[in-house]
Amino acid sequence: MISSIPTKRKVVFLTIDDGWEQDPGFVRQVREERIPITVFAMRDAVEARGKPDPAGGVGRYVGAGKWGYFRQLRDAGAPIEDHTLTHPNLRLLGYDAQRREICGSAQVIRKEIGVRPTLFRPPFGNYNTDTLRAAATCGIKKVLLWTATVQPGGKIAYQVPDKRLRPGDVLLIHFRPHLAGDFRILVDKIHRRGFELGNLQAYLHAMP
Repeated sequence: MISSIPTKRKVVFLTIDDGWEQDPGFVRQVREERIPITVFAMRDAVEARGKPDPAGGVGRYVGAGKWGYFRQLRDAGAPIEDHTLTHPNLRLLGYDAQRREICGSAQVIRKEIGVRPTLFRPPFGNYNTDTLRAAATCGIKKVLLWTATVQPGGKIAYQVPDKRLRPGDVLLIHFRPHLAGDFRILVDKIHRRGFELGNLQAYLHAMP
């Protein structure tokens, strides 16, 4: 279980969850600017089964590319990791149900993307010991939380009293409307504060 990456370098890590809003401009930005991100895809969002949370606004590209969109992100260098099939509160599920959510998602990603995920992010950050046991049986090596969230407009919502970035922070973003513009604001803000964007997988691989 990891919330931040132990490092003294002024580097932060961008992660993006779910998959409802599939803006092609965002893929171009990641590819052309070589921005390192890690995606935690949720099947129902990617395949537009149901409706996204309206809090982010009305989307133009909900489910527009489905898994093809995430193959484009993969080709742009973004690992596609596990975020369950249906986004439940895992604390309310027993071990077998949790395992179906996590392993089922890993199997879908393996089929659609070609690489089985090794990272898992529990929906809402909710987990228990059954979650960790189940994830391990699904081939998950690390469970990743976050230290700050990114709101519409590229605003960073910190979880520390001094409201500032720290080396090794993991930022949580969602595939929501206006993502490409919000993401550009966020990246500029991170750079203005003297931080660089890190390759999460490389740092995780180097951890003891």
